[in-house]
Amino acid sequence: MRGSLCLVGALGLSILAGVAYGQLGDSSFEQLAHPAIQYSTRPTHDAVAGLSSRIQNGSLQLAFDERHGYLPALLKAMDIPIDSQIAVFSKTSTQLAMISPQNPRAIYFNDSTAVSWLRGGFVLEIATQDPVQGTMFYELDQRRSEKPSFRRTLACLRCHHSLYTNGVPGMLVRSMPTGADGAAMPWTRNLATDHRSPFAERWGGWYVTGRTSGLPHLGNTFSTRAAAPTAEPQPDLETLSGRFDTAAYLSPYSDIVALMVLEHQLHITNLLTRLGWEMRAAAYDRQPAKGARHFSVETAVAEIVDYLLFIDEAPLPGKIAGTSGFAERFTAEGPFDGERRSLRQLDLERRLLKYPCSYMIYSPVFDGLPAQAREAIYARMWQVLSGRDGEQKYARLSESDRLAIVQILHATKKGLPAYFAPWW
Repeated sequence: MRGSLCLVGALGLSILAGVAYGQLGDSSFEQLAHPAIQYSTRPTHDAVAGLSSRIQNGSLQLAFDERHGYLPALLKAMDIPIDSQIAVFSKTSTQLAMISPQNPRAIYFNDSTAVSWLRGGFVLEIATQDPVQGTMFYELDQRRSEKPSFRRTLACLRCHHSLYTNGVPGMLVRSMPTGADGAAMPWTRNLATDHRSPFAERWGGWYVTGRTSGLPHLGNTFSTRAAAPTAEPQPDLETLSGRFDTAAYLSPYSDIVALMVLEHQLHITNLLTRLGWEMRAAAYDRQPAKGARHFSVETAVAEIVDYLLFIDEAPLPGKIAGTSGFAERFTAEGPFDGERRSLRQLDLERRLLKYPCSYMIYSPVFDGLPAQAREAIYARMWQVLSGRDGEQKYARLSESDRLAIVQILHATKKGLPAYFAPWW
């Protein structure tokens, strides 16, 4: 799917001092065949691998739908909600010839997996996160079969292994001017966006539904080849009816809240994957050392913590609201502490989350990090949340924010260090 898809702290970081290689994000991890990684050959433990095993042993049958192929059954089997649908009309996929504003590609996602469907397409495109190996890419033929099988593909890495994905195979949301026929114009602007990106740079080539309070963005617009467009406040779209035949899709929405959530979680997934790969490769290379790459674990940990805590988040100019039901279902997922607070609770007036700490701290990719990497992230988080790091940029985290985050994590996150405790 190639698309636009304290003492404790000082100790925790000094453990990793021998794994210092440079700056995060200034290079790609090119050694996919490294013995500690073996990206293309090592057995995977992702959602597709588990699903494929069930299909082949006969414990699961995927129903084939005449209109949507295996899409509805696959989403159900992988616990991916239909309300997560977002629609991209730029020609940025292996099936790009069929993509247009009148026939956009629909993407559905949960915390670890994204599925791409195109009306008339010959395959479903799936990207899913192995907790250790990173993002894996698969295709599923849209032909009826007794036991449909998934194919691993490396073709996606032409776009999905770059500095845009933090130098590892990963997913991303790209924003670029797009013509009225769906042709992308990356020479005018080509960005990978996340929660730090100014809204005026986001969603070129995407449909956006919901209420935006006059938020300027590039969604729902078409460009000429002369120049990149200037973001303007766009009229709110409750649904995509009138833009194309929405009856042919599982949902008539391309929800703004779903887009914002996806942008956030893809980048942190790539950051965590890169840290895990670098740590594993470094541990292997010490016996004997194979030569240093340009990567600094301390820099990586600092960037990950800042991202987890939304330190550089672009502020919202007013109230945002989705119309697909995504926000309500997402918020209800929890986990909740004793006061019914959760890191999935949305704010959508000043910022994305009510409590600015990423729910991706519960993800398998976080828990799958080498132990020293998790310890260093926790130590750095504690420096920030306890107020021991007084750098000005952390002033955006109020004391009530910091206390609430610690209390919620203390109640809901397994494996949290003993020092990571609320203060009263």
